Amino acid sequence: MASSAHVKALIRSHAEGDEERFYSIALQMAAQEARLGHAKFAQELRDLVEDVRKKHFQPSRSKTIPIVQPHGELAGLLTASYPKARLTDMVMDASVSKQIEEILSEQRQRDRIREHGYQPLRKLLLLGPPGTGKTMTASVLAGELALPQFTIQIDGLITKYLGETASKLRLIFEAIGETRGVYFFDEFDALGGERAAKNDVGEIRRVLNSFLQFLEQDDSDSIIIGATNHPTLLDKALFRRFDCVLRYSLPTVEIAESIMRARLGLVNVKSVDWKTSARAARGLSHADIARACELAAKRAILGRTTQVTTKDVVAALRERRMAQHDERRSRGE
Repeated sequence: MASSAHVKALIRSHAEGDEERFYSIALQMAAQEARLGHAKFAQELRDLVEDVRKKHFQPSRSKTIPIVQPHGELAGLLTASYPKARLTDMVMDASVSKQIEEILSEQRQRDRIREHGYQPLRKLLLLGPPGTGKTMTASVLAGELALPQFTIQIDGLITKYLGETASKLRLIFEAIGETRGVYFFDEFDALGGERAAKNDVGEIRRVLNSFLQFLEQDDSDSIIIGATNHPTLLDKALFRRFDCVLRYSLPTVEIAESIMRARLGLVNVKSVDWKTSARAARGLSHADIARACELAAKRAILGRTTQVTTKDVVAALRERRMAQHDERRSRGE
């Protein structure tokens, strides 16, 4: 059943005429029902919300921006997509979730904030281990705000030729100013590495200086996100250039259980001991746990039982852990 907090928030958002908040809360309720095993009702609620939203909700601040694939010199630097991810699709630490909600709130009311002489949060730095939700956060921000997501291809950006990388970086920031969207710099440490590093070369220092300058000067409506699995490699000057730093971590036992309940919501889980399964997931990322659950669910479906047991989940988690170990060994870690 929906929590009292959800019901009160739903009524309050309706009374205040905040349609976007109303739909967001309704989807949160659907996610909660899925975690409780009420898969059919959860899906019906999601479908109802999306149907009503499409028919009646029109963003008050800006129109949906159609996707235009980058061309010319930008073609090898950006890839464009239109994510449909929602905040309710994510299971994460409460502090990170609260930060994302605050960013969304400020973006939806950015004109009101600017009228009073302030700027909304839009330059974000995401730090944490692989698979903990950094990439999905970019997709959720784009999905919630009905914006295109542009992912910067770091391997196409950084070259060995003097001055060429900075020139490409200028093109990207020009695009940031021209087309409102979510611009995602993944593996950001390759671009924002410590300038004092002993193995650094002059070109990389110049690129970082250019990035800091472009970021400082940027006053667009776009959201700029830098994400890295190696925060210790970042230059200290970067941190004060971003409006907000979000720190991700491996899931707790409680969060692991929530991930499992959500991912296994469409199969029979009467034989799953959630606590035992969640403890078996210690040390795995959100993505690893989700993949393991999906594997267990698909095996049950193909086995024509659609029933997943604790043994099935633990076995899939063990396989995922071994695969993760092999991946790290192949990278020489």
